[in-house]
Amino acid sequence: MGYDVEKVRQDFPLLAGSKPPIYFDNACITLRPRQVIDKVNEYYEEYPACAGRSVHRLSRRVDEEVYKARRLVQRFIHAKKEEEVIFQRNATEAINLVARSFPFRKGDVILVSDKEHNSNLLPWQVVAEKKGLALDVIHSNDDNTFSLDTLKDQLARYGSRVAMVAVGHTANLDGVTVPARDIIKHAHRVGAKVLLDAAQSIPHQAVNARTLDADYLAFSGHKMLGPSGIGVLYGQEKSLQALDVNNVGGETVQDATYERATWEGLPHRFEAGLQHYAGILGLGTAVEYLQRAGLKHVYHHEQLLNQSLHDGLRELPGVSFIGPEDARLRGGITSFNIGGLSGHDVASMLSASKDIMIRSGAHCVHAWFNKHGINGSARASLYLYNTEEEVSSFVEEVKGVARLGKRRRKR
Repeated sequence: MGYDVEKVRQDFPLLAGSKPPIYFDNACITLRPRQVIDKVNEYYEEYPACAGRSVHRLSRRVDEEVYKARRLVQRFIHAKKEEEVIFQRNATEAINLVARSFPFRKGDVILVSDKEHNSNLLPWQVVAEKKGLALDVIHSNDDNTFSLDTLKDQLARYGSRVAMVAVGHTANLDGVTVPARDIIKHAHRVGAKVLLDAAQSIPHQAVNARTLDADYLAFSGHKMLGPSGIGVLYGQEKSLQALDVNNVGGETVQDATYERATWEGLPHRFEAGLQHYAGILGLGTAVEYLQRAGLKHVYHHEQLLNQSLHDGLRELPGVSFIGPEDARLRGGITSFNIGGLSGHDVASMLSASKDIMIRSGAHCVHAWFNKHGINGSARASLYLYNTEEEVSSFVEEVKGVARLGKRRRKR
């Protein structure tokens, strides 16, 4: 039996009714299915207590539910142990944890790609300045795909000075997925650790942390049908043990005196204070939902939709794409511009005319846009509940927007 998108749509309250919006802003934040909403409400209504601190019935229930969610995430990404799953507020906080806590030495080198989201660029800029490190950029190929040759040249030039390679697994700029396994293999040969920003990959394709052999993975719940304010740092046990404690407080210690503390083991050492229990439980339910849907089906569905969207836009006057011309290399993301109009113009007109919701601006990739002298773009990003009919409506509406852009260019 094939993928039933209409059945999937029934789970999303916003898509109910006779005239639902066309939601193409999924790279920013996804909609939440009723199952996730119900799980969040279940926590607040049935056992709104602390975990790990009390021995009463409600607290024990929270302990059980958090443990279940951690196990679900562990199996979802194929981590070896549940202790390798650290709950954070989002991918941004997870990356900052590694940047602040990694045992860098003065003169070490950090490599990042030229398409990094600010969340996987700015933390490394800050730590490089504070600790006397070098930060270098792996520039992409002409078609915006990852340049493995450039990476190999930099690794050969810096050698064992490279301490960290931090790259986005899938770029939210253009949807291109990097050759992560090759990147990790080459980085490990010089002794470097690798962090993958997987915020845009894990919601859309099967990711096996052990097969990749990444030292660290960071991702966010709100991009994969889960609540906002919850995310995950995965790390191989030895890589997590190498991190210094940084954000400390309640639940991070086994015991403390006025002079010193005895730190907890993994994962609690890095989960300071009262946690976002409702978010953790909702994330576990989101993982279950994606497993039932089947990420292979989701990825194939998105690619088909994105190909249709690309085919519909490429013949329009003044339309240009960011990233490879082959839509299959861009997953479910299409970033584009229309001559004579800004990305904000395009997004505003689509929203006002047909309640079509896309992203516009620099997509938190300001450095890339500044490098290329481009003032942002419009971005349509698709997910498991979007349809061919929505794509057709989108393309038809953009045709009118493109005609307006053509008139402006003639002035």
